[in-house]
Amino acid sequence: MPKYEDVIDLYDDNGKRIAKEIPLEAISPLRNNAIKKIVSLTKRTIAIDIGGIQKALKTGSMTGGGVIIRGKEIDAPLVDNIDKIAAAIKEKVQVYEGDGTDVKVKGKNIVVVVPEDRMNAGVEYTTGFTAAAAAATEAIIELFDIPMYKASMVKAAVWGRYPQTVTFQGANVKFILDVPQNNEGAGFALRNIMANHVVSLVNRNAMQGAALSGIYDQCGALEMGEAVGNFERGALLGFAYAGLNADNLVYTLVKKNGKTGTVGSVIETLMGIAIEKGVIRVKETLPSGYNLYTTDDLPLWNAYASAGMVAAVMVNVGAARAAQGIPGTVLYYNDLLEHESGLPGADFGRCEGIGVGMSFFSHSIYGGGGPGLFHGNHVVTRGAKVVLMSAITAGNCLDGGTQTFSAEATSGLFKEVFGDMEEFRKPLQFVAAEAKKVKKKL
Repeated sequence: MPKYEDVIDLYDDNGKRIAKEIPLEAISPLRNNAIKKIVSLTKRTIAIDIGGIQKALKTGSMTGGGVIIRGKEIDAPLVDNIDKIAAAIKEKVQVYEGDGTDVKVKGKNIVVVVPEDRMNAGVEYTTGFTAAAAAATEAIIELFDIPMYKASMVKAAVWGRYPQTVTFQGANVKFILDVPQNNEGAGFALRNIMANHVVSLVNRNAMQGAALSGIYDQCGALEMGEAVGNFERGALLGFAYAGLNADNLVYTLVKKNGKTGTVGSVIETLMGIAIEKGVIRVKETLPSGYNLYTTDDLPLWNAYASAGMVAAVMVNVGAARAAQGIPGTVLYYNDLLEHESGLPGADFGRCEGIGVGMSFFSHSIYGGGGPGLFHGNHVVTRGAKVVLMSAITAGNCLDGGTQTFSAEATSGLFKEVFGDMEEFRKPLQFVAAEAKKVKKKL
């Protein structure tokens, strides 16, 4: 029996219903195998830049920061022998035949999917990176008969400056996660994936981007204990409506307001739907005629408010084709919604506050970088859970090339690495398909 009475319909990025009357628990990462697979592949998929390693060895320029090690240069035809290197890496990484190990050559890159058994042998998600890096180092040394007094050059070309640095600075091995030392704390590993990376993974599809960022944030909430017990239903509702377009709410809001609408008209449409569905009702009418609203289901109202925030960002940024409007839209959507309803905005008011700080950090006096560089681990955005990154990613998907730090500039490699993995390109469809299977069990 389902734990919660909530039942939702799931729709795709074209507004087509793809799953009917789904119990809320069926979209939980604890039950939904599509989400589990997305998280697993996120941890296990590693890119090795063979062209970069070859160049570093030949020039002695490696580990970043202008470091050049002279006298130990190695001129080896790595790219011409990339298939042999890939085969050797697979042999070293694979535990047994059919264990899920996958090694593919893509251009001058080798993409390695490390088997689950290696990941399960430890508790730390960087196992995927370290296993692939160690295998690549060893494969190159063996295949090209690198003498022991030059072997350290191969290690540096592959691993970067680690362990002299906490991070893998200058490494020619990449994964979409960051090292644990850069995470704010427990539960931030999957939240430490910047919006631009997700934009690349979904090929700039705003609805799919909202879904994938929602998946990462929902899993993060579970990891940090914020979606357990009394808080589980609220987190799942936020994920369902803001991330997975439950009941087609985000799509409906965007479609109705996309042509001539504004942030204010999105709020007007949202309020009308919330009143019609009985999510909110008038609590008191003041002498001025102003209505104060209340709700008997605050988590559901939060889910509606969060879906409206995603839609407002898509409408506003979509009109301008400029991601710079994301923080301002997040701020003023929630400010207007709270004034209109008398109820809290998205994530119970946290998103509104974050909109202020994000504006400052992204392109105001501080101006450290565009909205595409933000993630759930950022000092500004880490305060809001589950719903905020869906809005930020959706907006960045609709940017028309106005950012200095575009997704193509910062995250193009990940589009190449994950490009043929349908789970990342169409998470809405995969999660919905699995939700139907879970429904039968429940």
